[in-house]
Amino acid sequence: MLAAQLPGPLAVGAEARTTIAGAESNVAIGLARLGHRAAWAGLVGDDEPGRLILRTLRGEGVDTTHAGARPEAPTGGMLRERRVADLVRVHYWRSHSAASLLAPADLAPALDAGARVLHLTGVTCALGPGPLKAVREAAAHAHAHGWTVALDVNHRQRLWTVEEAGRALLPLLPHITVLIASDDELPVVTHALADRPEGEERAVGALLDAGIRDVVVKRGGAGAAFRDRDGSRHAVPALHVPVRDTVGAGDAFCAGYLSGLLDGLPPEQRLARANTLGAFAVASDGDWEGLPRRDELPLLAAAPGTTIR
Repeated sequence: MLAAQLPGPLAVGAEARTTIAGAESNVAIGLARLGHRAAWAGLVGDDEPGRLILRTLRGEGVDTTHAGARPEAPTGGMLRERRVADLVRVHYWRSHSAASLLAPADLAPALDAGARVLHLTGVTCALGPGPLKAVREAAAHAHAHGWTVALDVNHRQRLWTVEEAGRALLPLLPHITVLIASDDELPVVTHALADRPEGEERAVGALLDAGIRDVVVKRGGAGAAFRDRDGSRHAVPALHVPVRDTVGAGDAFCAGYLSGLLDGLPPEQRLARANTLGAFAVASDGDWEGLPRRDELPLLAAAPGTTIR
């Protein structure tokens, strides 16, 4: 979607910077910057914002072969206000957008092309019955063909309620290999389970019992944790960096985790790379603009104020 980023409240006329945003596209850019082959499949409007999105993705090395443009609906939008200090307020315009027209047939060519990993988010599921059906069929196809299927819960209260999200995401669980959620999103995805477990430990256990192989929990400034069906557990602390912009940090985390998975890293190192990308995101302005190239991954280990010569 098109994104307008404001350094202050819209009501006082703060000037906006236009860019692009979107959970899956942010992850695709993060993976491409780390040298992985990444493709984005979805719909934009046949309009200037849509052209900006596709051009930006291509410029970042993301394959847009299977992206479509629809003349009958506009590209969705997001407005992000820096309200006070590092507190950000986000507004969405996704209803009746081109992305809300997404149907299974729109994703079929991308699925037929094959992949090692399919990354999905709860945001797309929230856009309407067509996108939800498309996500469900994509997950089933990928699972049947032996791909890794990753789901970032990515709950947006302004798009749908916890109850709606829980009911919609429940049928996806048998097809999901890796589930990623922040600690406060676990109740969203476990809400529709029969026993509705409370607390992180029980919630993660219920998800593993539901068939998910790996559950990754984002804990913000406290780092992240991993648990799988074999009983393996890992926790890695977050990197401490100055906070400039927290929006997009979860997508950066997902890109780092999936990069580690594609590179064959063990869980603890996957979490470390995920935390590293999350730290790059929160220490930079924008959703994806500050994400690192592979040779930049060690940069945050340098002392504050270091000049790289």
